[in-house]
Amino acid sequence: MMTKKTTEKQRLRAPSKRSLASRSRILDAAETVFARDGFEGAKVRDIAALAEVPLGLVNHHGGSKEALFREVVERRAEELARLRLEALAQAKGQGALDLTAILGCFFRPYLAKAAGSDPQWLAYARLVAMVSADPAWADISTDLFDPTAQRFMDEICALHPKVGRAVVAEGFVYSVAALLAFLTSEWRIAALASQSDAQASVEGLVAFCAAGCAARIAQAET
Repeated sequence: MMTKKTTEKQRLRAPSKRSLASRSRILDAAETVFARDGFEGAKVRDIAALAEVPLGLVNHHGGSKEALFREVVERRAEELARLRLEALAQAKGQGALDLTAILGCFFRPYLAKAAGSDPQWLAYARLVAMVSADPAWADISTDLFDPTAQRFMDEICALHPKVGRAVVAEGFVYSVAALLAFLTSEWRIAALASQSDAQASVEGLVAFCAAGCAARIAQAET
């Protein structure tokens, strides 16, 4: 038999579930709109329309547009960092690392997500590109991305202890830019190759970036 107390608890839980569902729709919609229109071009009313919620609910859940943007970027950053560090630890457990292995551990977890069933991860790539390219979002990069990036750079520096960290950072930043381009420019590869079925390969991306980093490091070592 359901007591009055049990019924009251269920009533309290139901709004919470609806609230969580609404929040998830708002964050997905914001991710899509920010990726499509950029931060400046994105409109809160468009986010509300895509999420199918009242305009006031976006403000209630997200606060300011800047706060909403940060939350959208932040919600996937922790999972991505964990997957990358797990891949790195697993690779280290199998033997000595080289540039190809290190960059592969950084690239592959995200590429696996982007190739999965959740299209939001592709939109997320565009947001990361925005954050990486604009010093106005330096605090987001510092808080959410730099700790993991520094960990991977530590591994590259350990391979080349005589090379300054700035050189490693240069190669790493170029490599991340190539990763973001890989996710958003596959259609250009097909167009330039004049082959509709031409596809970008993860192996090609990793090899390209590893060779580029190696060339820059070799230049600094001479």
